[in-house]
This record gives sequence, C-alpha cells and structure tokens, in this order.
Amino acid sequence: MKMIQKEFINIIEQNMVILAWLSDTLKRPTKVLLRRPRQQLEILVRLHLGGRAKLKDIAAREYTPASNLCSVFRILEQEGLVKREIDKDDRRNTWYSVTSSGTKLARKTIDAFRGRVAELFSEISDEDEKKLTEALKSMNVILNKIKQEKI
Repeated sequence: MKMIQKEFINIIEQNMVILAWLSDTLKRPTKVLLRRPRQQLEILVRLHLGGRAKLKDIAAREYTPASNLCSVFRILEQEGLVKREIDKDDRRNTWYSVTSSGTKLARKTIDAFRGRVAELFSEISDEDEKKLTEALKSMNVILNKIKQEKI
C-alpha cells in the first residue's frame, strides 16, 4: 500500500472543513423554499437528477435507514411531488420517482442553488475563477476514478 504524504492528508482535512462550510452556505433555502425542510428538497433534487430509484438505494445513498426516509417520502407523496410504485417482480421493493410538480420544485431548488453559487463567487477575479474551475475539474476526475475503483 502506498504511503500518503502528510501534506496531502492535511489538505484533505482542510478541504473537508471548507467544503462543509461551502455546502451549508449554498444549501440554505431561499425565502421561496423556506416552507420545506432541507432534507426534503435535497432528496427531491437527487431523485430528480438521478431518476427513478428504489427506497433501499436512496437510503444507502443518504446514509439513512429506509424507515427514516419513509416519513419524508410519505409527505412528498401526499403533496404530489413524488410517486411510489411497488416493484412487480419483487414486491419487497418500492420505486420512487418525481412527478411533474416535483420536477418543477426540484428545478426551482436547483435554480436557487445556482443563484447562491453565482452570488457567493461573484467577487472573485476571472483568474481565480479559472484556477478554481480547473482544480475542481481535476478533483472530480480523480475522485470519480477512485469511486469507480471502490464500487
């Protein structure tokens, strides 16, 4: 096994802290979205982006027991934002997908997020934006490669 340099580990730790701050800052709901808990919006957006999924897969992705998500999905279903289907081949599985109303709210949430990104980074120079973009592209490529190897 390869020894990882101490500087690399320290930078990862520092990035985890700053990226957690960035994530929390960007996930703050706008006034339009304040009426809905953040967890509901996050799940709705990920379901919208990822497409139809089984409850157990969503739970694994969210690091949450399926039983905890049932109440969230019950609310989203009652409000017409998601629909639930029992798997015809295996009745133990439940599939969830976003309805047209859910798609509208997911898109509104994504637009609000993008607006917060634009606002947060509006003051940086073109040079810093370019450097940050290239660094994030490299990070995404490497992390996706690691993810694929671990799956």
